[in-house]
Amino acid sequence: MDKRRLNRITLALVALMVLAAALMLWSSLRRSSHITLPEPGPDPDQLTEGDAPGGDLPTVVAVTPETVQAAVETLTRPESYSRAVTVEQFWNGGSGTYEVTVAVRDGWTRTDRTLPDGRIRHAVTNGETTHIWYNDEKSVYTVPAGDISADNEQTIPTYEDILRLQTADITEADYRTVSNVNCIYVEAGELPEGYVFRYWVSVDTGLLVAAEKLLEGETVYRMGALTVDQEAPDASNFTLPDGTALLNG
Repeated sequence: MDKRRLNRITLALVALMVLAAALMLWSSLRRSSHITLPEPGPDPDQLTEGDAPGGDLPTVVAVTPETVQAAVETLTRPESYSRAVTVEQFWNGGSGTYEVTVAVRDGWTRTDRTLPDGRIRHAVTNGETTHIWYNDEKSVYTVPAGDISADNEQTIPTYEDILRLQTADITEADYRTVSNVNCIYVEAGELPEGYVFRYWVSVDTGLLVAAEKLLEGETVYRMGALTVDQEAPDASNFTLPDGTALLNG
């Protein structure tokens, strides 16, 4: 057997091994194809798929309660995007649902949320300054953002909540799929006051796409934002009612 034929056989075997590994990886990540948040799954020591957000090389990270925070830190959120966040809250004898539309561009985040009294609260923040107005009013309240982050304005858990968890409080961590969105899953509890928190973070966008808060086994809070448009929102979204343009162009 000549050397060129041997090389061709070797390359063919390598290609078959890579294809088999890719099929196994894809199968492991496709945990669920429906919208219902998935139940705890088997082996968490799996690999992320595809390219790492913000990089050209594949990222290989085993996710466990001990490593999940390091895995989340490797993710990068888009600089520009828009999406709708649905929030459900539950209490004894009732529940409520509302939606927040979100636009992010050039460091600014705009949220538009319908309040229980029917008013629409508009807020635009860059993490340092927040501009707030209601309905179609021209009056704008401008205040320091303080500890109110852009995630708080969306009424969702802050992204950093996962990173601040004590490792001992993380009870589960692995890869899961929610409505075809591949995620890193984190569960923590029972934390102070008996709460259990569940987070799903997209490995493609680095965004928190689902979360739950439970008390004594009952869901008291749930959010979902599974669809993301990564086109840059129009600059008009960041022009205040008094005509002040927060973006250039």
